[in-house]
Amino acid sequence: MLFRNVFFSLIVLMGTVGPASAQPAPEAPRNVILFIADGCGPASFTFARDYLRWKGVEDGLAIDAMQVGSIHTFSTNSRVTDSAAAATAFACGVKTYNGAIAMDTLRQPVATVLEAAEARGMATGLVATSTITHATPASFSAHVPNRGMTGAIAVQQLEQGIEVLFGGGRADFMPRKRGGKRVDERDLFEEARAKGYQVILSRDEFTGDLRAPVLGLFSYDQMDFDIDRDPAQQPSLAEMTAKAIDLLKDDADGFFLMVEGSRIDHAAHANDAAAHLHDILAFDAAIAEALAFAREDGETLVISTSDHETGGLTLGRNIDGQPQYTWKPEVIDKIPASHGGLLTIARDERAMPCDLLKQVAEIECTEAEVAEFAKAIAGEANINFTTAEVISRRALVGWTSGGHTAVDVNLYAFGPGRDRFVGHHDNTAVGLLIAELMGFDLPAMTEAMRQAAGSR
Repeated sequence: MLFRNVFFSLIVLMGTVGPASAQPAPEAPRNVILFIADGCGPASFTFARDYLRWKGVEDGLAIDAMQVGSIHTFSTNSRVTDSAAAATAFACGVKTYNGAIAMDTLRQPVATVLEAAEARGMATGLVATSTITHATPASFSAHVPNRGMTGAIAVQQLEQGIEVLFGGGRADFMPRKRGGKRVDERDLFEEARAKGYQVILSRDEFTGDLRAPVLGLFSYDQMDFDIDRDPAQQPSLAEMTAKAIDLLKDDADGFFLMVEGSRIDHAAHANDAAAHLHDILAFDAAIAEALAFAREDGETLVISTSDHETGGLTLGRNIDGQPQYTWKPEVIDKIPASHGGLLTIARDERAMPCDLLKQVAEIECTEAEVAEFAKAIAGEANINFTTAEVISRRALVGWTSGGHTAVDVNLYAFGPGRDRFVGHHDNTAVGLLIAELMGFDLPAMTEAMRQAAGSR
């Protein structure tokens, strides 16, 4: 059953079923900005910091000033979580199974901190470089048993009253007859406009006069990796973050904003070291925007963490069975595009991958690597992971997986309430501490939600 019509009645139900909120903590912030670096483990931040040091940037990462602890990430059905279960922990303060979007293990909806903020009268926003219906933003704004139900997620997101939605994923809002993916043929852009949303679909519109509520989707599917991004076509994560803050900051009741560096994870899945690095740096630039606002504002809590680590990244690796006590940022620095971008260039220039790597990065393929690329081109090997191994071997960067791992991830906080995040926590603590600080009564909201659903 979909719960898309429940949320508008929550504020009314709170008066009859239970309180929407308890008393905020004494150190409660007025605003909360939650950052999620998808798939970014501790080694990934070391990777970015060490690269900057090699480039002569001694100040390191903006996020470094915020580090307060770490979290473990397992879900109820696996020691290795997926993004949906992890984001549900952050959004709802509950453990659940991989694939669940703000649902518990019994497939019942669980209230989110974004919904609690809306019930309080706060302004809310979601920013991501993935599709806006992807697992992490979805877990704050929808309730479905399976993360793949992106069509239903899009409908629910528009019914939440969220003031700012920025990201990719136009396809989930468009009918098939207009080139989208919606099998119900609904045009959610027209429905959004009817609800009062300003709908923007281009970089030019983004730089124009914006007002809330606004739905801004800047790509058909995921937004580009930052290393491939054309600034004339897509805004950066930092720009979307700054714009979202500007649109939300004047709300009399404060605001809640979730920002995800989504494609850090996608690059790690591909073992694409250069794309991974540049999306981490783009994420840190967004952190810097939020910190600048929070330092001036004095009433904003900025939190950052990761849903999980991806790729099993190591800096230093064995070569031909021998450990190498170094890694080479200069190799990564020469890579001008993601693996997909490189292969597109090679195809457009009718060049073999090894010839292109020699041209752009001074990488000389061995005979064995030439043969492996030939197999990949013939469909007998994975060309992405062939590219990954050739580049990572020269950079002395290692990967243990093309998926997620169970590695603990860092936890960061700045502003009112930061001390509550110090130490090592379960991932559910992120959602529970936000709710506690803000005085959100998530169990009461959950009960009201379920009663509303049962009465329909």
